[in-house]
Amino acid sequence: MSDDAKGMAPSRRQFLTGAAAAGAGAVAAGAGRAAAPDPLITEVQDWASGLGDGVDVTPYGLPIEYESDVVRRNVEWLTADTISSINFTPIHALDGTITPQGCAFERHHSGAIELRKEDYRLMINGLVDTPLVFTYADLERFPRENRVYFCECAANSGMEWAGAQLNGAQFTHGMIHNMEYSGVPLRTLLEEAGVSPQSKWVYVEGADASSNGRSIPLEKAMDDVLVAFKANGEALRKEHGYPVRLVVPGWEGNLWIKWLRRVEVMDQPVESREETSKYTDTLANGISRKWTWEMDAKSVITSPSPQAPVTHGKGPLVITGLAWSGRGAISGVDVSLDGGKTWQQARLAAPGADKALTRFYLDINWDGAEMLLQSRARDTSGYVQPTKAQLREVRGLNSIYHNNAIQTWWVKANGEAENVEVS
Repeated sequence: MSDDAKGMAPSRRQFLTGAAAAGAGAVAAGAGRAAAPDPLITEVQDWASGLGDGVDVTPYGLPIEYESDVVRRNVEWLTADTISSINFTPIHALDGTITPQGCAFERHHSGAIELRKEDYRLMINGLVDTPLVFTYADLERFPRENRVYFCECAANSGMEWAGAQLNGAQFTHGMIHNMEYSGVPLRTLLEEAGVSPQSKWVYVEGADASSNGRSIPLEKAMDDVLVAFKANGEALRKEHGYPVRLVVPGWEGNLWIKWLRRVEVMDQPVESREETSKYTDTLANGISRKWTWEMDAKSVITSPSPQAPVTHGKGPLVITGLAWSGRGAISGVDVSLDGGKTWQQARLAAPGADKALTRFYLDINWDGAEMLLQSRARDTSGYVQPTKAQLREVRGLNSIYHNNAIQTWWVKANGEAENVEVS
């Protein structure tokens, strides 16, 4: 840690002293405006003068009205129609790591469909000993697992390749969610059908109009892929593939087929138009990389950020964000207050988990000076999150997918933040 960084990192005693001083300043300022103490603490308020709602008012619990701005948002100009589009998780307004289903981003190719559990069927066919068809009730009878994984769209941060574009963490990095999935390992179902020795791939498709078919190496399918029917303890939401979806840990979200209806075991991949053109990574020389499944280590500061400015002025400030890697677990996160000139190690809320989001914090005493906030993730493979310049040196400016470059927020003296780039 640099001397400058040490100067910004308070001890616990300094932090508490700063908080007390800030509180005393607020009381002093209030006393200067009015002789009476704050009535919000000294007088009985309306909410304490009568009875509240009964337990039957909201059979399915919803957020309180004061949090009504914590919602998914789309970008109208991003696609021609919202039927084949995406919305973004409000990561700037969340804490912890688990994404509520109601806030988790959506990506559709032909819209979210309604499919009853009773009408659900899953076929396993192709190079298998016995082709099988499972109902939803059949899947529930298999031994199940519970796993927490992140799902990230390959286009997350894609609009930032050519420069700072969207002013908010929700829009730059919100094509991601992290949930606890319950379901049956795909391996279990494939073993039930009996996989032929010459098999090397599985082709998976959904029940919606687009089907969104994808090819996945058999090795991955037999490893950690999950056929999931619950998320965060409850049934999948319609927009997340109810009643059954595929979970492909650490790999790009377009492989996480929703409304999963068929798994065909094959000896080679299906060369669909979607696979060969839509999800490829174009390099500076015009050549495109085709198979780039894994999501590299990445992080973003969610607060302060453009949608979560500093509102309390100088004093104790909690800097927080998210980090993740499709190649393992997050081993550490560094935070810079000066655009990457100096770094200090952030505190992980919990040890990094495999292919799941990790929350990090850095507690400082902010003196009101401008900051260029950055975060830099490291994972258990030894990979370190690159700068935009480092990534562009290899990939050029023509890419859309797999942008995991370091993000910069310019925090101004008034607490507002802006999406910028630093050289």
